[in-house]
Amino acid sequence: MEEKELYNPRSTAKTLLVTGVTAFFLILFLSPFAFMVSTSLKDDDQITALGAPIWPARVATYEYNGAELEAFTVPLNSCEGSEDSNDNKTLAIVKKGLRESTFIDPDNRERGEFVCAVAWRSLERPWQFSATLDNFKETWSLIDYPNLLWNTTMYAIVSTIGVLFSCTLVAYGFSRFDFPGRDLLFIVLIATIFLPAFVTVIPTYTFFQKIGWVGTWLPILVPTFFANAFDVFLLRQYFMTIPRALDEAASIDGASRFRILWSVILPQSYPALLAITVFHIVYAWNDYFGPLIYLSTNRDAWPISVALSTFNGIYGSDPALIQAGALMALVLPLLLFIFAQRFFVRGIVITGVDK
Repeated sequence: MEEKELYNPRSTAKTLLVTGVTAFFLILFLSPFAFMVSTSLKDDDQITALGAPIWPARVATYEYNGAELEAFTVPLNSCEGSEDSNDNKTLAIVKKGLRESTFIDPDNRERGEFVCAVAWRSLERPWQFSATLDNFKETWSLIDYPNLLWNTTMYAIVSTIGVLFSCTLVAYGFSRFDFPGRDLLFIVLIATIFLPAFVTVIPTYTFFQKIGWVGTWLPILVPTFFANAFDVFLLRQYFMTIPRALDEAASIDGASRFRILWSVILPQSYPALLAITVFHIVYAWNDYFGPLIYLSTNRDAWPISVALSTFNGIYGSDPALIQAGALMALVLPLLLFIFAQRFFVRGIVITGVDK
């Protein structure tokens, strides 16, 4: 007979505690994103309204004699002609007063106007959910978003192709070829990770300026076709997990080195390649420093990162527009990560495991 697993209160309490703590930090981590979404759906009146909630909402209003009246939550025992009741009810204010205010009951308009002995400033307001997409429409036209989207997408795609092409070849050489000084060269390559990027900014800019590339995409795109240490390391680690016996079997069948790479190595390396793709697309999408240096004189070539920074400086007094622009810039990388997260995580895990 199978033994039944006994209920363990300590184990259950521990699980609930860990789940609760994780949920708490997750909510804390996502709260800025939730605030950004909420603010982008508000209009100016909702942002400046006194006592407005965090979520998009406006004060409840009612129409009376051709005018729009604000609604307040009023205790019924303070109103004339009402029974002695401790209940509160939503009423529309007709005339505001410091000690007495005049209201109407939206549910009983036949009653007419009546006075309540309350100061209207001390009353709570009922809020109605009211979201607007006008901020996105206005931002779309103000910053010429279609052109920015095209520039940024082009930069991300072309640079990703360059990174995948160059880093794959370099990683393949380090993982499958035996040549003198291979390990030393790999150490030198990895050491470049620790070299601060700002150290090379001035000489690199001077070089590109002398050959006439400043103001174009070339200083940003061409270097991606010469590999980088971080992605080479990830691909090399993944290639080393693929058995060499497969290379030898393909070689016996007459496959060349490049044929082995194309037909044997790459089909088994899609998790690592996809992880690098996601890494670099997100990096290129958020890259601000490079385009700012080399494209500052060519406004039509700006990516969304540079344009959004300028937009924030111009419309800094309108937080709804700023949050709408930031959210529009965030959507595509976020969708990419959501759809590719399974392969992305798998690639990161496997590249850190040596066979």
